[in-house]
Amino acid sequence: MGEWKTVIGLEVHAELETDSKMFSRCPVVDSVEAAPNSAVDQLSLGMPGTLPVINRQAMEFGIMVGLALNCEIPPVNQFARKNYFYPDLPKGYQISQYDRPLAVNGYVTIELEDGAAKRIRVRRAHMEEDTGKLSHFLGGSLVDYNRAGVPLLEIVSEPDMYSADEAARYARKLRSILRYLGVNSGDMSKGVLRFEANVSVMRESDDELRERTEIKNLNSIRNMVKAIEYEVRRQIKLYHSGQTVMPATLGWDEAGQRIQVQRYKERADEYRYFPEPDLPIVEVSREWVSEIRGKLPALPDELQRRFVEDCGLSAAEAAVLTAERAVAGYFQAVVACGADAKSAANWLTTELFRLMNSYEIEREDIDSIPISARSFAGLLALAGDNVINQGTARKRVLPAMWETGKEAAAIVEEEGLAQVSDATLIGDAVERALEANQDMVRRYLEGNDKVINAIFGRIMGELRGKGDPGVVRQQLTERLKRLNDQR
Repeated sequence: MGEWKTVIGLEVHAELETDSKMFSRCPVVDSVEAAPNSAVDQLSLGMPGTLPVINRQAMEFGIMVGLALNCEIPPVNQFARKNYFYPDLPKGYQISQYDRPLAVNGYVTIELEDGAAKRIRVRRAHMEEDTGKLSHFLGGSLVDYNRAGVPLLEIVSEPDMYSADEAARYARKLRSILRYLGVNSGDMSKGVLRFEANVSVMRESDDELRERTEIKNLNSIRNMVKAIEYEVRRQIKLYHSGQTVMPATLGWDEAGQRIQVQRYKERADEYRYFPEPDLPIVEVSREWVSEIRGKLPALPDELQRRFVEDCGLSAAEAAVLTAERAVAGYFQAVVACGADAKSAANWLTTELFRLMNSYEIEREDIDSIPISARSFAGLLALAGDNVINQGTARKRVLPAMWETGKEAAAIVEEEGLAQVSDATLIGDAVERALEANQDMVRRYLEGNDKVINAIFGRIMGELRGKGDPGVVRQQLTERLKRLNDQR
């Protein structure tokens, strides 16, 4: 397949977490957990005579996203009617934006597998209302209109991604930005964030793009990757057999792990777009844009730069810590409590993440763990000051803090875990270990240097893991040197 090049553009639909729907006061609810059709009104149901009113909060959220994606915010945008007939669209049209969108000409920077940075252009981001949700059964279909009218931001990229991996990296970056802004939860299992992939292939010698297909409603990044890779293979196979790729709307059959053709692709003019007569043109003043820009939080790219420049972290460490806003906030809080940044990053991304995984807690939910940032910083201080050694801190104190909610210092005091640094006590333990492990000593003196680690382990065991590793290692090395000199 080396002679073929994959070309991908993504359309991302993000529900905005406003209090009410896009064009009415009807509340926004969790469309999965709420009872079907429990959050609907006349406008959601497309009743005759109803008039839409633009949700200002939704517009502000949309502009926030546009600014975060480095977009231009045009001074004028306008809503339009997108006409099509489907049971989840009770009015027979969707209020969307067409030729005057909310934001244009932006970009997102992703990091490729080799560490290189790549800019993915964002063509536009426009506001619209979501549709209802259909559930299909053997005997028919049911529709839930709770989701109908929820503010929806559609973000359209240029066809700048050349592999499923690049598409996945762009999707994750975009999801992270939306979560940082607090405008979307990123929970794809509930459909609040949905991807649609436009996929085509071309020969390296082609001068222009070939026909594309669109894979609709991908509900996870993993499924998106599988669907894109499947579609790429399908298109190449068609071309090799002398056939052509027809523009079509596709679906991903998760159970069968295959692409299904749903319908042949509509043209834009088949939607019969025209300006929404019941809504005014929206004038976006530069003062309003400046006000919204001032509300933007530090985003992943900015935090990564700060963590590298101000905290001395590696780019890889900074990327892990900034992938989720909650994790970045927790790390910053730990450092604000006096912890060394490098130590905090290492402990957080290894020991704390490992503990969270064992309790099946997602990283985005780090604020719910029973160890506060201040308590975590307290543990790092004890380990950094050699009050307890690293092994005791990791294996005994941190798990005990999780289970009991107690501070590290209290656990160390109650369980007598303070590190033994007294040279005399450690020297006595070294002598006892050498006496009890004569065979290991003999092998070491015969040139097997690795045996010293086993002897070290026996000494630490006798000290119940509380010995200062540096002092133990020094005492052991000196004693073995004397034995070697006496031979």
